[in-house]
Amino acid sequence: MQDIIRQVHKLLLKKQKTIAVAESCTGGLLSNLLTQISGSSRYFILGIAAYSNTAKQTILKIPADIIAKKGAVSEEVACALARSVRKLGKTDFAIGITGIAGPAGGTIKKPVGIVFIAISSKKKNLCKKFHFKGSRLMIRKTAALKALELLLAALTPKPS
Repeated sequence: MQDIIRQVHKLLLKKQKTIAVAESCTGGLLSNLLTQISGSSRYFILGIAAYSNTAKQTILKIPADIIAKKGAVSEEVACALARSVRKLGKTDFAIGITGIAGPAGGTIKKPVGIVFIAISSKKKNLCKKFHFKGSRLMIRKTAALKALELLLAALTPKPS
């Protein structure tokens, strides 16, 4: 875990890029990981744990109709969280995470462990769906680490 945190830290500093995050199911865990190393204040601008739909709508301006139509746990909401927090923080990159950490709250269509992680930059937006297994804590940790992996990939684009 420390290795990926160090890699992200070094790349954000080297490339002089900034990051903001909007977390739901991880409840601030991703922000915690991004700020573990001294000097993170040079790139970590903003972290919002928007757990309730009201917070998503009022602070991050996620349209109520998207939440009503697609659900708070959806690709659309994850993407909207990332785009909104990037604009709010005026950052180069942003991450939006929403999911169901459990043990309650899952359905057949959206079981416990489903997580959507979005990465937003000025050039590109991407969102991926995952289904993690394990305890509530394990799902939250795995989601936060996967978000760091996706950020690392976004920071190191493959040559064409």
